[in-house]
Amino acid sequence: MIGSRITAVGHYQPARVLTNEDLAGMVDTSDEWITSRVGIRTRHVAGPDEPVDELAAHAAAKALAAAGRTPAEIDLVLVATSTAIDRSPNMAARVAARLGMPGPAVMDINVVCAGFTHALATADHAVRAGGASRVLVVGADKMTDVTDWTDRTTCVLVGDGAGAAVVEACAPGEEAGIGPVLWGSVPEMGHAVRIEGTPPRFAQEGQSVYRWAATQLPVVARQACEKAGLAPEDLAGVVLHQANLRIIEPLARRLGAINAVVARDVIESGNTSAASIPLAFSKLVEQGAVSSGDPVLLFGFGGNLSYAGQVVRCP
Repeated sequence: MIGSRITAVGHYQPARVLTNEDLAGMVDTSDEWITSRVGIRTRHVAGPDEPVDELAAHAAAKALAAAGRTPAEIDLVLVATSTAIDRSPNMAARVAARLGMPGPAVMDINVVCAGFTHALATADHAVRAGGASRVLVVGADKMTDVTDWTDRTTCVLVGDGAGAAVVEACAPGEEAGIGPVLWGSVPEMGHAVRIEGTPPRFAQEGQSVYRWAATQLPVVARQACEKAGLAPEDLAGVVLHQANLRIIEPLARRLGAINAVVARDVIESGNTSAASIPLAFSKLVEQGAVSSGDPVLLFGFGGNLSYAGQVVRCP
């Protein structure tokens, strides 16, 4: 089977920035309280006239332009999101319509914070099976739509945004640029991160998630490297789900990726759920922090107590 590779990435964030000082005027919190516990300083917030599919389409358009591809050349669109308000048309169909695509297959994937890495694996599998040759993979969430702004334990965490990648089939004989996925879940702990109710609201058991991430994820992240045939010290970059700086930094250290640039976009973007990994990855590529061909571990975790990760080569 022919492998796949990421040929370009792109990202988008709304213009409005909400600072910790702004939040301190809304709920009982402070900049010191927020930064000491989660490391977040700012986050971007979409307005009521900026739906999820608009954020996704902006990021997708940037990735397509960077790849030198037109919307008509895409035959599959995958959008990872957990904040779609409507059931149908799904986000992928709406993104395809916004970009003027003539007739791709369209599918949403809801694995919350691990959505993008699940979607990326699905794109890779579709290419390997011959079901697609060029795939647009987007992670987009508008977490502020599902946030209780009176709950200081959750409202300080979230932000809105989108990130995208163009995935294409490798040429015959070319080394695959997307490694095997390592994925799974802990169903009995699915209650630890929730978006439930009417209207839907984000809630989590922060200490349970922290203990699970700190104790279990270093092992599975190393297994993702092993599947790619690499040792952690071979990595040039590590992009973990941008949930909490207190989770990201210890996890990267315990992984043993001593030579890698570690994405810390959570500081300026907050937790953007399915958008966090492609958003942070796209910024590293744009900034030149990682170079074309470099091996980078992408690893999502969180909602449903699900996880998925793979080593990719930078576009």
